[in-house]
Amino acid sequence: AVGGPKWDNEPSHNRPESALLTLRKELGLFANIRPAKLFAELSNASPLKSEILNKGIDFIIVRELIGGVYFGEHKLEQKNGEKVASDAMTYSASQIESIAKVAFELAMKRKKHIVSVDKANVLSSSRLWRETVEEVAKDYPQVTLSHMYVDNAAMQICRAPGQFDVILTENMFGDILSDEASIITGTIGVIPSASLSNTSLGMYEPIHGSAPDIAGQDIANPIGTILSVAMMCELSFGLKAESQAIQHAVQTTLKKGYRTGDMMSDGMQKVSCTQMGDMILESLQG
Repeated sequence: AVGGPKWDNEPSHNRPESALLTLRKELGLFANIRPAKLFAELSNASPLKSEILNKGIDFIIVRELIGGVYFGEHKLEQKNGEKVASDAMTYSASQIESIAKVAFELAMKRKKHIVSVDKANVLSSSRLWRETVEEVAKDYPQVTLSHMYVDNAAMQICRAPGQFDVILTENMFGDILSDEASIITGTIGVIPSASLSNTSLGMYEPIHGSAPDIAGQDIANPIGTILSVAMMCELSFGLKAESQAIQHAVQTTLKKGYRTGDMMSDGMQKVSCTQMGDMILESLQG
């Protein structure tokens, strides 16, 4: 597919995930925004200890989405009588600068703290990443910037997630860390995401994807999709009040004790996907 990853000696239909990568590339969706926020009502569903949760979880992962190893050259070839595979992780300074600016602009609206995640002790691409992010930081003196190796970041997200405000990182690291961040909030079913271009164009989706294994059973959690709409209202349409109203309706519904199966706990009322959507709509209208 044009603009997508380069799979060496392999038909594109053997890699269905390449369709999503190509969509991101062709639409210029270079910035992925994933919030990790713990609803107090769902704290029992988190795998973390209460003493960690009591310090709060409310941070955003800003992930570069159309560069790095996913869009580098992928080779599988024969060398010296055996198969050898290689995957190129490539970044330009301009790519890094673009995503860094997104993170700094978001940080300016939050607690003004960015942790840039890389592997600069090993990877040349990470050394350029760190150098470029530090250059961008000079234009945002109000924002505190620190760096963290990706292995340490993975540990810190579980050990002390309250320390983070905005996490900035490259494509593969962001893919892994954002999935880790989603599960500490209790359930992947409530996490929205935005993939943004340098215009108002964006693609909004829950991070769990389409969940084909439970299609048609009316048991999916619709909150991630609903909160994705809230993100769309604010980030693409500038409708901040409407976005906040949707978020408030979700929290109000959770406070009333309604839960889908993935976030069910003692004393709560289990509802279907359709019922949860109806309850949130009722809270929004009320």
